[in-house]
Amino acid sequence: MILALKLLFGAICAAMLTVTVRTSMEVSLWAAWPGYAANPWAIATLWDAYCGFLVFYVWVLYKERALGARILWFFLIMSLGNIATALYILIQLSRLKPGQDLESLLLRRPA
Repeated sequence: MILALKLLFGAICAAMLTVTVRTSMEVSLWAAWPGYAANPWAIATLWDAYCGFLVFYVWVLYKERALGARILWFFLIMSLGNIATALYILIQLSRLKPGQDLESLLLRRPA
């Protein structure tokens, strides 16, 4: 199961990086913004995405004890979105010791 999650989140990260780089090479975010902002569904999608990022960040806030890590991950999640989300989960998966189960992934490590 852990290998499957690593493959899944690795693929998500790679796909998001690919889509973001390809799109950025075609048109800058700032050039596309006026047309994007005029579409109510685009704005609703942004609200949905950022609310989801905040939900995920609450888990990060729980997991991370250091203030610096909490601030860094907030900035990364809010600026990179699901790229940062996938990276965070990949890092957490890589920290699991052999024999640890997924419950260990979800819970805060002892201090």
